[in-house]
Amino acid sequence: MVKLSKRMSKALRHDPGRVGLTLDPGGWVPVADLLSALGVDRGDIDAVVAGNDKQRFAIVRGPDGVERIRASQGHSVPVDLGLVPVEPPERLYHGTNEAAVASIRATGLNRGGRHHVHLSTDEPTARRVGGRRGGPVVILEVEAGAMARDGFEFYRSDNGVWLTAEVPTRYIS
Repeated sequence: MVKLSKRMSKALRHDPGRVGLTLDPGGWVPVADLLSALGVDRGDIDAVVAGNDKQRFAIVRGPDGVERIRASQGHSVPVDLGLVPVEPPERLYHGTNEAAVASIRATGLNRGGRHHVHLSTDEPTARRVGGRRGGPVVILEVEAGAMARDGFEFYRSDNGVWLTAEVPTRYIS
């Protein structure tokens, strides 16, 4: 299932055209189109959606009766997730590998090729996210409340990930 989850992420977050998909403006694609593009059956897709501990994917039935799927966040292709700014908790966390810390301390957390910087509400989640690439994990604490008071906007994705455009170094400890 991990391999299929990675294929789904690639198709729904980064390179839909590679498998012949076209995302709508909100990032949605009919489930039937994804099944056809990836050559898998519905049970496999449902297992990935239900079994993903980060709830990376969402399935909805539209008013037209068509079921659609999208990635919850992390896109590098243009999509409008329809997120509205919300007040964050005072502190959020970002897990990263040790090799990235010097750069982060110099320039802050930047979104890179994605729409947002991803933050977690607790250290264990940040550690799990930061460990996905291997190596020692460093947990950075972000003063999200202070950022919000200073005018930075925060969003919360459907799966609970906190998102913001950037985190300047002065808010990282």
